[in-house]
Amino acid sequence: MRRPRTMRRPRLLASVRARAALGATLVVAVALVAAGAAVLLSLRANLVDQADAAAASAARHVASQLAAGIAYGDLELPDAEDHPVQIVDEAGRLVAAGEDLERITGTGTDAVRPQRATGEEEEEGGEDGDEPAVGEISEDVRTSRGTATVDGDTEDYRFAAVEVTTPGDVTLTVYAGASLDAEQGAVGTALTSMLIGLPLLLLTVGSVTWLVTRRALRPVEGIRGEMAAITASEDLARRVPVPGTHDEVARLARTTNETLAALETSVERQRRFVADASHELRSPIASLRTQLEVGAAHPELLDVEGAVEDTVRLQHLATDLLLLARLDAGERPAHVRVDLGELVRETAARRSRVSVGPVAETEVTGSRAQLTRVLANLLDNAERHARQHVEIALRGEAGWAVLTVSDDGQGVPPDQRDRVFERFVRLDDARTRDEGGAGLGLAIARDVAVRHGGTLGVTDAAGGGALFELRLPVAHP
Repeated sequence: MRRPRTMRRPRLLASVRARAALGATLVVAVALVAAGAAVLLSLRANLVDQADAAAASAARHVASQLAAGIAYGDLELPDAEDHPVQIVDEAGRLVAAGEDLERITGTGTDAVRPQRATGEEEEEGGEDGDEPAVGEISEDVRTSRGTATVDGDTEDYRFAAVEVTTPGDVTLTVYAGASLDAEQGAVGTALTSMLIGLPLLLLTVGSVTWLVTRRALRPVEGIRGEMAAITASEDLARRVPVPGTHDEVARLARTTNETLAALETSVERQRRFVADASHELRSPIASLRTQLEVGAAHPELLDVEGAVEDTVRLQHLATDLLLLARLDAGERPAHVRVDLGELVRETAARRSRVSVGPVAETEVTGSRAQLTRVLANLLDNAERHARQHVEIALRGEAGWAVLTVSDDGQGVPPDQRDRVFERFVRLDDARTRDEGGAGLGLAIARDVAVRHGGTLGVTDAAGGGALFELRLPVAHP
């Protein structure tokens, strides 16, 4: 069966610059469209309100004349092109209209020629001898949208309707319009400007974003190229270029160089470890092989005790190497409570040269087996260098369990106190390998202490010799 093809992102969008430019353009486009729509709606609403106000003013002007009792034929109506006017009675008949009005929609009637009933004019003026009266104009104004044709030109209008009662108690409705030509022209001009300016602005935003992102990511490309070269050459001594800025890219470059330095140190340490381990394993294996070959050729010359010693030494060395490998792999100690005071007494009880000083009842959290190994390695080292006396003590100190192992030997020179914790390091060049071990005990002790959240250091003992101090955090209640 043919495997289905996986959808791949277009090569153009695989670039961070392209995605950034496209994203910025889309965001600006959405913002501009929303802002443009808001501006157009606001502009249109404002102009429509102005047209409504103008239409209402024209309607009230005509209504005030009707309320004063002026006859239809004597009304001063505005120019129909500016404000087309209709006056409609309660029956829906057109009783007066502006001149040159040819057609109208959106009002109470589409008639453009007055249709007055007989005797209506006499009714408008009231009876002879009566004092002139004033009609009433309604406060309510109704608005609508429609069209009007004046002198052959048809335009859109906003119409305002105002009711008025004449002195003769005749209720009429005055319709007056205001042209929407200004509103349509302004909105059209604004829309045209936006349609022309929006693409140009988006093109500018996209181009500027592309250029700025390209300039900002140029150091990243340099870092990527150098990392590719390091991968190809396997030369961990090389470093990526650090830009002279103080931004995220510069911090990325510095962190990358720190990672490369740590990796270089780790690889170099691993190489030295493999070389030293091979060297240390070679001696007991060669000695054991020699003894076995001699024993095979001359059984009477076989040194069984020497073979056993070499085998035990080889076993201890293999155990140390295995523990170091597990520690380097990041193995975390078990999270159990360990009575450190009891562990100190048990470990010292098996050694005749070791005396136990004050021992506080202190508990720590960790691996009992690994902590036992630390104590054994410290005591082995002390017994190897002591003339006669080795002492171990334990005290509590501000949340720490402080264990000390001191001897009466020659001590450790100040300039060598960090080096003694390195792997395969033996400061006493005069002693033989059989007597001195492989130089892994103190290295294992410090690694275990660090993984338990503690420290291990060496100073001078009060009576001469060396004093190793192990500090571990006490277990929480």
